[in-house]
Amino acid sequence: MMGTTAIGMSGYEDDRAAMFDLFPRLKERRNQIAGTMSGGEQQMLAIGRAMMARPELILFDEPSLGLAPLIVKRIFEVLAEIASMGKTIFLVEQNAHHALRLSNRAYVMVNGRIHMSGESASLLDNEDVRKAYLGLH
Repeated sequence: MMGTTAIGMSGYEDDRAAMFDLFPRLKERRNQIAGTMSGGEQQMLAIGRAMMARPELILFDEPSLGLAPLIVKRIFEVLAEIASMGKTIFLVEQNAHHALRLSNRAYVMVNGRIHMSGESASLLDNEDVRKAYLGLH
């Protein structure tokens, strides 16, 4: 069994199939113990399990932390797919480029305080953000 289904909800098999569509690698690994999976596979599994509960809002805390660039790319593609399903995503992420491209609104924090906020597209174009967080000039 991959994840969880909200109490009283039907459709487990449909939800599981949808998660396997998002993460075909997990279908290949469905009989493998989670602790023996790679970091990227474990992250996919965590996202898939969370989605099985059919949340309206989902919090992602550093979903790209410690993952290979190709896996990071796939994780953000999946987050975009989840957003397109009408789910609200609250994302905490140090990878500013990916986070700003995915989000509608962003808050830039420095030492635990909000340093600036606004529409993500505006922050992507902001010279200070580009220099400090995106490495662009």
